[in-house]
Amino acid sequence: MSLKSERRGIHVDQSELLCKKGCGYYGNPAWQGFCSKCWREEYHKARQKQIQEDWELAERLQREEEEAFASSHSTQGAQSLTFSKFEEKKTNEKTRKVTTVKKFFSASSRTGAKKVLAGKLRAEIQEAKAPSPSIHRQASIETDRVSKEFIEFLKTYHKPGQDIYKQCKMFLEAMHHKRELSIEEQSECAQDFYQNVAEKLQTRWKVSPERVEKAMDQIEKYIMTRLYKYVFCPETTDDEKKDLVVQKRIRALHWVTPQMLCVPVNEEIPEVSDMVVKAITDIIEMDSKRVPRDKLACITKCSKHIFNAIKITKNEPASADDFLPTLIYIVLKGNPPRLQSNIQYITRFCNPSRLMTGEDGYYFTNLCCAVAFIEKLDAQSLNLSQEDFDRYMSGQTSPKKQESENWSPDVCLGVKQMYKNLDLLSQLNERQERIVSEAKKLERDLIDWTDGITKEVQDIVEKYPLEIKPKNQALAAIDSENVENDKLPPPLQPQVYAG
Repeated sequence: MSLKSERRGIHVDQSELLCKKGCGYYGNPAWQGFCSKCWREEYHKARQKQIQEDWELAERLQREEEEAFASSHSTQGAQSLTFSKFEEKKTNEKTRKVTTVKKFFSASSRTGAKKVLAGKLRAEIQEAKAPSPSIHRQASIETDRVSKEFIEFLKTYHKPGQDIYKQCKMFLEAMHHKRELSIEEQSECAQDFYQNVAEKLQTRWKVSPERVEKAMDQIEKYIMTRLYKYVFCPETTDDEKKDLVVQKRIRALHWVTPQMLCVPVNEEIPEVSDMVVKAITDIIEMDSKRVPRDKLACITKCSKHIFNAIKITKNEPASADDFLPTLIYIVLKGNPPRLQSNIQYITRFCNPSRLMTGEDGYYFTNLCCAVAFIEKLDAQSLNLSQEDFDRYMSGQTSPKKQESENWSPDVCLGVKQMYKNLDLLSQLNERQERIVSEAKKLERDLIDWTDGITKEVQDIVEKYPLEIKPKNQALAAIDSENVENDKLPPPLQPQVYAG
């Protein structure tokens, strides 16, 4: 049976218009004779087949790499060789894809639709291919550098190093298949991995505690460099929302001065000002690091600059009571990006032994306290009235600042000093008024205390009245009742004899 075209006067076989798969729908030459539904099915089958081949290629390359690591002393050379093979395959595939696209847009595409569409299918499949579905092969300079450093480090551990390398590979593969888990569950997996590796190094391989700590630092660096983009501020959490809330809060508190926080730092001293700038730079730089240990190092450097600034200002070692207000001031002044995300990332994926001990853990705890203080900061925290605090937060007014910052260099130094002294006098006046207010309050408290004591004494006296008994009569003589006293002889008188 045939159909006759009235316009062109040609005969077309109806079977040529149907889908090649025999589903009964009309096919399309642009889809190699398949209908749209069958074309999508064939495309997905070919796509899945190509992805499976990529998996097999990645596993084969991984086995070759591990064999080279175990058998050869030049592990780095073996890894570079396998990596170059993989790069060569990628280059060839990319070249074929570009050639296919050029053919698709050429004039000859009209005459060779089937060949072009077949090439297009291959090109789309190649686009779906990643360098490897495994996160071991990220095309990143930093990742490649960290891998080389990790392998060189493990060489010093000999056989335990090979075991560590295999465990890290297995862990990364496992985490690759656990991306759909919640971030808390992924964090537990990472913490369990840290603990298991540390225990195995100590019990099975009898590695010293110092070398265990170094190994754990390198392991954390190796695996977190690869997992960073998957576990830092994931979309399944509200970390980004918290970042925006904290950032907005810090911007609203831009008016807070060092005096309000009792910060013992004088930024007019050039050395102190440099230390403050360095501390702000370090806390901001934390966001650019990918490894939790490196982020902690930024916090530690920031904290040490703060201690130096306090020491220079006070000419004596800084105390913990001075450090925390200054850290709060640095955070308010720097407004570090993604602060909550960085804190959560360190908490979830940092080596737990580093957070629980040492100066890194101490400084990190203080940073968490500083952020919590900023989130709950109110008028009482800054020794302000609620009215002033509300006006500052709403932007209606701001605390008095030295206006000399906006003066031109031609202004007389004496005038600048005069206004500076006036500002200091204004601050002293505020302090004096606050002291007088507190003194009056203390006086009222003393009066109330005195009245309370007096009332208690009166209550006790009324409850237990004092009874004064009459004075006892004098005792009578022993013989006072003897009526015959007059008949008694007089008492004997002592006589003194001479001689």
